[in-house]
Amino acid sequence: MIRRPRILYLSPCWPHAPTHGGQLRALHIGRALSQISELRLLTVAADSPDEQTRRLTREEFDLRGEIPATPLPAHSWRHRFGRALNPRQPHASGLMAPSASAGLLAPLLAETDLVWFGRLRSASVFDRWHWPRSVVDIDDLPSAQAEAEALSSPGAGRLLAALIRRWIALRRERLLPERFTVLAVTSEQDRSGLPADAAVHVVPNGFERPCLEPHRRPSVPPRLGFIGLLAHEPNREGLAWFCAKCWPEIRARLPGVRLRIVGAGSDGPARPAAPDVDGLGWQANPAAEIATWSALVVPIRTGGGTRIKILDGFSRMCPVVSTTFGARGHDVAHGQELLLADSSRSFVQACVQVALDPVGATAMADRAWRRFLQEWTWDAISPRVWGAVEDCLRRSGRVPAGPVSS
Repeated sequence: MIRRPRILYLSPCWPHAPTHGGQLRALHIGRALSQISELRLLTVAADSPDEQTRRLTREEFDLRGEIPATPLPAHSWRHRFGRALNPRQPHASGLMAPSASAGLLAPLLAETDLVWFGRLRSASVFDRWHWPRSVVDIDDLPSAQAEAEALSSPGAGRLLAALIRRWIALRRERLLPERFTVLAVTSEQDRSGLPADAAVHVVPNGFERPCLEPHRRPSVPPRLGFIGLLAHEPNREGLAWFCAKCWPEIRARLPGVRLRIVGAGSDGPARPAAPDVDGLGWQANPAAEIATWSALVVPIRTGGGTRIKILDGFSRMCPVVSTTFGARGHDVAHGQELLLADSSRSFVQACVQVALDPVGATAMADRAWRRFLQEWTWDAISPRVWGAVEDCLRRSGRVPAGPVSS
């Protein structure tokens, strides 16, 4: 009998925490790894879960422990400056694990064929630079995040700070092949930003395949919708831009229109203070709500990685209006799977178009749905996870007798 590889998975969040983009990726990466290996799970999270989250995680995964990620102690500005300039500084995330975690981690590493890090942060909390037999799922490329901040920074000070962060991130990213055996990113764009000699696999973001084909029931008067955590700065910034620059004109052109916001924090003080905006809070299953929307808006202009909310809209057969940056990393075209608009005027026009032309909007959403089924379900993406595992095992000298996916 062929022994399945033993994989230690360090997840950056609890896989069964309330739904958000990072949680969904952590959950489905864990499920893909479980299909091909004896998987052990360690969580490396800043927040403690509720009992239901912990119970569901234990029921699905072999949970070996939880490592809290806490901020680094305060130091002088000279110390912080020196740490930022040192590209081999392991605590690049600004977080650290308690010293006792070394005793938990060491025996697990000793019996492991491969360690999979969900995000760079999961490795950077430890006092360790090099990780043999490892895959790091970068997800959000730090230099890409800093570049987006630089492009959208309104003032000289913020622009300079973003450019410095980008320079620091690029220096660290050039050294990633020294730290990890294999790198995983979410898009070809992010792959192109990494060293040419690195072993890089593209593992795109995805979404669960619905059990039934979605059926839309667009509301009259129309509704536009946004979904995402309002604690996430790119979401807050994009939503603030949309409400300030686009929403007044949309309201004038579409009488009775409402903006519906789904996500943690949307029913509290973080909800935009604009008329005709409904904050619905976090919803475990927003399918019925999204079915009433004329479009899902993605006015994102900063951040990194790829936006899971694009695929959320595709998976629910909901028309999507996005900035070009919001659709970054997805191989999509304006007018084919979604509408792309970057100025406030063009974004307004795109939102009005989908509301006033429901037949055309439905046809576009149907094209996006069919591509979603082919490329962006986790069933379609899992073989890419397995490919990264096989490559790491081979490069580490632990060649399996056959493809691990068999």
